[in-house]
Amino acid sequence: MAEPVRVRRLTAQEGQKLQQIVRRGSTNSVRYRRAMMLLASAGGNGVPAIARLVQADEDTVRDVIHRFNEIGLTCLDPRWAGGRPRLLSHDDEDFVIQTATTRPTKLGQPFTRWSIRKLVAYLRRVHGRMILIGREALRCLLARRGVTFQRTKTWKESPDPERDAKLDRIEQVLERFPGRVFAFDEFGPLGIRPTAGSCWAEHGRPERHPATYHRTHGVRYFHGCYSIGDDTLWGVNRRKKGAANTLAALKSIRAAGPDGAPIHVILDNLSAHKGVDIRRWAKKNKVKLCFTPTYASWANPIEAHFGPLRQFTVANSNHRYHTAQTRALDGYLRWRSKNARHPDVLAAQRRERARIRSEKGIRWGGRPARAA
Repeated sequence: MAEPVRVRRLTAQEGQKLQQIVRRGSTNSVRYRRAMMLLASAGGNGVPAIARLVQADEDTVRDVIHRFNEIGLTCLDPRWAGGRPRLLSHDDEDFVIQTATTRPTKLGQPFTRWSIRKLVAYLRRVHGRMILIGREALRCLLARRGVTFQRTKTWKESPDPERDAKLDRIEQVLERFPGRVFAFDEFGPLGIRPTAGSCWAEHGRPERHPATYHRTHGVRYFHGCYSIGDDTLWGVNRRKKGAANTLAALKSIRAAGPDGAPIHVILDNLSAHKGVDIRRWAKKNKVKLCFTPTYASWANPIEAHFGPLRQFTVANSNHRYHTAQTRALDGYLRWRSKNARHPDVLAAQRRERARIRSEKGIRWGGRPARAA
């Protein structure tokens, strides 16, 4: 029997980048859909569940996962080519990329970053060679080679000494007991204010929301529970995070498996998730807690399902109070449960394809073992 298709173990940077795209990207973009597939797979979701999540074909999901395992985050941008042959050689292209990714000050230029105009001018008069390229061709070359204009950012490596052991355990329970695995996490904070989004409208007449951003109603946190086996999502809004609310969610999960057999719950390292009372209750009720490593919340299967929740209930909304916001969340959860196997949804899952094969022995971004 063939092993299930899954992304290799993500690095800290890859997990953070995918989360950023899912949280801030546009739902109608190819990058958003592909990032959603990869994040969901990294969280342990199977290919059928991911296909239903993004309403794509299962073969498309498999192809994107394989492609990521081969070339990494470059797979988020499909390569569609055409037109006349390129005038630059591969060596010239490599030189352009090397120059663009080098700080100008190291090349004797009096500025800290390149603009397109400055880079084109420099390439025309660089000592030893002259590269004639237009601004638009340069933009296309940089995009094709995965070089984009970005803000400088800080990042954190996971300091968790048990990072690999925790990821191994999550992967093990997802493979061995998919019908007995649940995921829990909080989603928020959810404030009451007009939130930007996107929708269909007549040209030049977009839907308008009032420009009031006063948070006078406090915030809420959606405490979500996700069942891996039957692909169901449920939850409730709370005023704050806390051990009592976490325990109530765990009891809800325990009630979802009433046969009394052991279940596994994946959750992050928030202090409210691992108090003494919670551990005592979990041990008494055969609930085995699987904690994600520090700064690796992407390993939680429920994380990918918060993206649609954010896009379809929070984005483009103007809820007047928390009760209306909670009703919207509940309505989406009911719709999701009712349409998970809808024929139209299943038909939409068979529309796109791509090519990829996974690297042998690489799981969730882990590095290949060095040859002895």
